[in-house]
Amino acid sequence: MPMFLRKLVHWLYLQLMKFAVSFAPSARHTAFAGSGSSAQLCQHIQRTGVKKLLVVTDKPLRELGIVDRTLAALDGSGIDVAFYDGVLPDPTYDQVAAGAAVARSHGSEAILAIGGGSSIDAAKIIAASATSDGNPADWVGFGKVKHEVLTLFVIPTTSGTGSEATMGAVISDTNTHEKGVISGGTLLPQAVALDPDLITGLPPHITAATGMDALTHAIEAYIGVWERGTRSQDARIAVKLIFDNLAAAYHDGSKLDARAGLAMGAYYGGLAINQVNVGNVHAIAHQLGGKYGIPHGLANALVLPHVLDFCHDEAQERLAELAVLIGAGQEGGDSSQLAHAFVRAVRDLRTEVGIPDHSELIKREDYDYLADLAIAEGAAYPVPRLLDKGSVLAILSHVTD
Repeated sequence: MPMFLRKLVHWLYLQLMKFAVSFAPSARHTAFAGSGSSAQLCQHIQRTGVKKLLVVTDKPLRELGIVDRTLAALDGSGIDVAFYDGVLPDPTYDQVAAGAAVARSHGSEAILAIGGGSSIDAAKIIAASATSDGNPADWVGFGKVKHEVLTLFVIPTTSGTGSEATMGAVISDTNTHEKGVISGGTLLPQAVALDPDLITGLPPHITAATGMDALTHAIEAYIGVWERGTRSQDARIAVKLIFDNLAAAYHDGSKLDARAGLAMGAYYGGLAINQVNVGNVHAIAHQLGGKYGIPHGLANALVLPHVLDFCHDEAQERLAELAVLIGAGQEGGDSSQLAHAFVRAVRDLRTEVGIPDHSELIKREDYDYLADLAIAEGAAYPVPRLLDKGSVLAILSHVTD
């Protein structure tokens, strides 16, 4: 399809999305933040009257004792707690089905997700699957989960995905490894806790990858062409918090103030993309994760600066504003130079936190396949510039060993 037709279709699609979300009901969302906030959330769960709670997490967190320590605040509450700890990175339909089976057998009234983005995303779809006989694959897209779902509470143990603040969940096909996004107001958590006490032990490489994931969310929300709600304000807060705290948390994970700043940065990044969605970085990174199992935050970090270079002309004013925000330039300077300064700052931060600029996992023989999927996905996002085959191939070449 010629580019001018693709641009027209993209514009029409965005108008349709704006119209559709204008009718979507607003969902209530409560956030507890700071040291000890996970205990506050547990007290909140008790106040809701829940009697049967399913905890969705992963085995490493249970083995480390993090889940038990978190749930100590429920001791004596009388709440019957069941566990599903079968979540793996990039959760699949099979994992969701297993979790939903536990929820039904237990008679769970609510779900508490404790973990990173994979556990949170899995919990969202488990909450929907436990109350429906429908096939989750049929829910991929926006607003297709129309039935009542189990109440969802979230305690993130990483600072990256922002899934605790969004109505979307990413799920992978077990056989093809292709990723789909299920999104809608019914999947927004009712309440979350942003507790830095739970993430002080996060290894540096995971701190780096998840932090760059959060930064990607904030940047993509800010440079997108859909102005909605508080997306600009939320994205700016996230960018500043991440630039101020990521390197400090990477070098010394015990710094509670840096951990708290990162947690809030990821949360605000989630708030931003919850309003306007992500962009071309994710369109490419999702394919790298699905095909090669590259962790999502790392895939985003690999691609991010190259996508910003790709859309420099279309997004330079917004990128220039971010450069001033983080102190990479002075207000009133040339917008093109400021935009380049911001992208350099992104690259410098990526280097400081030990993330490589390429991956040996990506194979050149897969370029066409990856590019076609990325172009199709990117067309559904409010991007400042649509991806084209040549540009995606060039970006893949840049990040290939």
